[in-house]
Amino acid sequence: MARLAIVYGIRLVPYDDLESFEDATIHLKNGKTASVTMHVIEGESEEGIKRQLSASLDAFFEFYPEI
Repeated sequence: MARLAIVYGIRLVPYDDLESFEDATIHLKNGKTASVTMHVIEGESEEGIKRQLSASLDAFFEFYPEI
């Protein structure tokens, strides 16, 4: 199996201050580009946000069972 990399970014902001956001672009060595889809997780507690983030990461790996 090839060595893998997960590309991510996290920033915590007050939900009501969020107006919009855009996907990020990564540049691959073969000259191609790929999108990194941005997601919003909102919650009222640190535990709630962490629980949602963990579930989101688990689901990501379910999309790629060959990993």
